[in-house]
Amino acid sequence: MSWELPERISVREVGPRDGLQNEEPVPTDAKVELIDALSGTGVRRIEAVSFVRPAAIPQMADAEEVWKRAAKAPSVRYSALVPNLRGALRALDAGFTELEAVVSASEAHNQKNVNRSVGRSLDEIAEVIAIAHARGATVQVIVSTAWGCPYTGDVPVSRTVAVAGRAVADGADSVSFGDTTGMATPTRVRDLVGAFRSAHPETGLNLHFHNTRGTGLANVLAALELGVADFDASVGGLGGCPYAPGATGNIATEELVHMAEDMGVATGIDLEAMIAAAARAERLVGRTLPSQVLRAGPRTRTVPS
Repeated sequence: MSWELPERISVREVGPRDGLQNEEPVPTDAKVELIDALSGTGVRRIEAVSFVRPAAIPQMADAEEVWKRAAKAPSVRYSALVPNLRGALRALDAGFTELEAVVSASEAHNQKNVNRSVGRSLDEIAEVIAIAHARGATVQVIVSTAWGCPYTGDVPVSRTVAVAGRAVADGADSVSFGDTTGMATPTRVRDLVGAFRSAHPETGLNLHFHNTRGTGLANVLAALELGVADFDASVGGLGGCPYAPGATGNIATEELVHMAEDMGVATGIDLEAMIAAAARAERLVGRTLPSQVLRAGPRTRTVPS
C-alpha cells in the first residue's frame, strides 16, 4: 500500500513552555535567549509560556516578564498555554492572540493537573473561548492523555473524541491531541485520528507526541500517512509532564525536521540552526538532552576518513 504524504507540515516549537516547565527553574534571561534563538530557525510557531499559578508550576512564574522581553520575530506566531479562565485573562492582557486551553481525556489526570473534573474544565474552556473570541484571539483546545492515562490506563477512543467534540461544539478554533505519557502507537494513532476526522472533518487537528516509550517518530509517520500536517515538537527533546510519572520529553524538533525533510515533506525549518538551538538549550538546562540528531547530526554529515 502506498501513501501520499503532505507536501508541507507546520511545526509548533513547544520547548520554551512544555520543555522548560519540567526542568529545574532557569533564569528569565535564559528563557528569553532560548525563545529568541528558536525564532531564528525558520520555525513559524512557538509556544512561548504558560500562565499558571506560580505555586503549581514555579518554572513559569515569570511568564509576563519573559514575554515582555522576547524579541517577537514578525515571521513567528507565538502562543500561550492557559489552564483556566484566570490564566487566559493574564495571557490576553499580556498581548497574546493565540491561546491553548487544556483538558485531559482522563478524569484522574485532569484532577491531578488542574484539580477539577473534566466537565468543569470544559465549562470553563467554553468561557475562555467566548472571551478570547470577543478580544480577537483564537483558542486551540488540547486534549491531553488522549491515548492513555498514567493513573487509569487506556482511554477509549470514544471518550477522547467526545471530550474534543464538546470543545468543538463550544467554538474551539482547532484541537490538539496530546500523548502525555507516550502511550500511543501507530495503530492507536490511526484509530483516534480516523474517529475524530469522521466526527469533525472540518476541524483543524494538531498532534503532540512524547517519546517516552520510543514510538514518537513512528507515530508521526502514521499521522503523516493519514494526511495530518500539524505537529508539536520540542528542541532537544525537552519536556514531560509534572503530573504524569515517567513522562519523558517530547519528540525532538530537530529529529522531526530531519525525518520529514528527508522524506520530501517541507517544514520551512533550517535543520542546522535548530541543532544549534538544541545545543544552546542543553547548555541552558545543564544536562544532556535525549535528541539523537543533536548528537549525530543530519544523515548527510560526513567525517574525515
